[in-house]
Amino acid sequence: MTKQQIVEEIAKSSNIEKIAVQQVIESFMEVVKKSLAAGEPVYLRGFGSFIIKHRAEKAARNITRNTTLTIPEHNIPAFKPAKVFVKEVAQEVK
Repeated sequence: MTKQQIVEEIAKSSNIEKIAVQQVIESFMEVVKKSLAAGEPVYLRGFGSFIIKHRAEKAARNITRNTTLTIPEHNIPAFKPAKVFVKEVAQEVK
């Protein structure tokens, strides 16, 4: 499902104009990005958490050149779904 499809679905179910829904979704994504960039996780009860995961420095191999390079430590954004979310999705697959 794309962002546009989400906008259309929310607009249909809530009787709100697509432009307003799109602005809200864009604002939500900006807030999440800014919070994670500031090192603050975003918790959405019943849905999940947007968190920052720390990756330690590690050695990697370039097999075509047969060389070793070092990947520096870094942070990556991650999503951890809530137990309710996981349970609902797991039931839908059956």
